[in-house]
Amino acid sequence: MTERTISVMLMDDHNIVREGLRALLERQPDIRVVAEAASVGEALAAEVEPDVVVADLVLPDERGAEVVRRLRERFGRAAILVLSMIDNPADVQLCLTSGARGDLMTEAAGNELVDAVRAVASGHEYLQPALGVALARWREAPGRARAGAAADLSDREREVLRLIALGHTNAEIARLLFLSVRTVENHRASLMRKLGARSRAELVQHASRTGLV
Repeated sequence: MTERTISVMLMDDHNIVREGLRALLERQPDIRVVAEAASVGEALAAEVEPDVVVADLVLPDERGAEVVRRLRERFGRAAILVLSMIDNPADVQLCLTSGARGDLMTEAAGNELVDAVRAVASGHEYLQPALGVALARWREAPGRARAGAAADLSDREREVLRLIALGHTNAEIARLLFLSVRTVENHRASLMRKLGARSRAELVQHASRTGLV
C-alpha cells in the first residue's frame, strides 16, 4: 500500500526561510512542497491545491488573521498552519477563529513542524504547547471587557470592530465602509471607551470572544 503524500505550499517573504523549510520538509518521504509564495497575492494566483499551507503572518501585502482569512477563501480544502513570530494570545485566537488549523512559533524545532504538518493534514488541530498554555491563561483571565458592553455597540461600531480585529488600518476601514478616516477614528475611540479597552489587542480579544470574527 502506497503511503499518502502530503502536498504543501510555503508562504514567507524571505527566500532563505522558504529554502530552509523546503529542505526540512522534503527530507520526509510523505511530504512534498508543491509551491512557494512570498505574498498573499502570489499564493492566491498559484495553480495548485495543496493539502497544507504553511504561512507566515507578516507579508508584504497582508498581515495577521487577514492572511488566514484570504487563504481560507482560496484554498477551501487546505489546512492552514501558521508559522510565525507572533505569540500574542489574542492574535493566536483570532487566527484560529479565522480558519487556521494550527499555530507554531518560528523558534520551534524542525521535527515539531513536521509533526504539525502531518497533524493538520490528517484533520487534527495542532497548537505548540507554549502557545496553548498562553492561550488558555488568556481565555480564563477575568475582566478583559466590561460585562454586557457588546449590547451597547451600534451596528456600525460592530462593523468597525470586526475590521479592526481583522487587521485593517483606519484608512482601509474608511475605504471599505465608505466613511471618512476621522469618522472611523471617532468610532474607534467610542469602542475603546465602551469596552474599557486600552489597546487594539484588547479590542481584538473582545471581537474574538463575542464571535464578531
